[in-house]
Amino acid sequence: MPEASQWMEVSFEADNETTEVLVDLLHRYGHQGVVIEQAGFEIETWEDEIPVPETLKVRAYLPVNARTQDIQQQLRDALRYMRMIQPMPEPTFQLLDEEDWAEAWKKHYQPLRLGRRIYIRPRWIDVEAGADDLVISLDPGMAFGTGTHPSTQLCLVALEEIMQGRPGLSVLDLGSGSGILSIAAARFQATKVVALDTDEIAVQATLENARFNNVDSMIHAQQGSLETVLHSARRFDLALVNILAHVIIQMCDQGLGQVIRPGGIGVFGGIIEDQADEVETALRHTGLEPYKRRLSGDWVVIEAQRPLD
Repeated sequence: MPEASQWMEVSFEADNETTEVLVDLLHRYGHQGVVIEQAGFEIETWEDEIPVPETLKVRAYLPVNARTQDIQQQLRDALRYMRMIQPMPEPTFQLLDEEDWAEAWKKHYQPLRLGRRIYIRPRWIDVEAGADDLVISLDPGMAFGTGTHPSTQLCLVALEEIMQGRPGLSVLDLGSGSGILSIAAARFQATKVVALDTDEIAVQATLENARFNNVDSMIHAQQGSLETVLHSARRFDLALVNILAHVIIQMCDQGLGQVIRPGGIGVFGGIIEDQADEVETALRHTGLEPYKRRLSGDWVVIEAQRPLD
């Protein structure tokens, strides 16, 4: 049996709909979350030059210990049952040493241009930015949010357009992950950004990335959820919720619309196109009015506004 300083990488390549199912499965076993990224675009491309995301890469990491072989078998058994309902890809398992695990995903992460001005770069890669570029430098660690997922890209483009010429907005980032959306909001001159995530690893990643981008004074990151906000008096001009469709629907049942001020806007991502109607129905039930969909392949981001009282 390998030493405890080793890790097992579990990876899949899947279409958009299958990816969501695999993410739910891997969250049961993966250490510090699941990495999702779009396959097949080149370094320093603009978002309208990125091919439609037909295939995504999904990866999770298991600590190597006495339970590793059992977990691998449980994953295979779960996939076998799932194949009775729909096709599922075969997993790839790769053994990594501790230092390789910490660096493994970095080779897949390259600079990316989005929207009019957004330029996302890994902190370990230098880029030549233009005078008008808004550069966001990230080291996500094992937190979700590198900008390679089509849903994150759509949220960033929506954020840029919404905040264009509207400095001073208060912003809530529910499920902040690496902090990529929070940092973008701060760079677009939000007055204050509250970043919440249930994962302490994500909170630390947000704080560290905010400091590196010199916006830590504008971002308050903490471990928390929708309930954290509902129990406070805080309401926001803009809410960013890039999670998963079923989580957004659950939040709507819990009063998600209440955290947005009258006239404020919510941006909701992590949604497959087939789920968009159901999500929009839930948003209406929580007091929001959907007004725009953004699409990238099968992925959808929905923008909705809370009507003025």
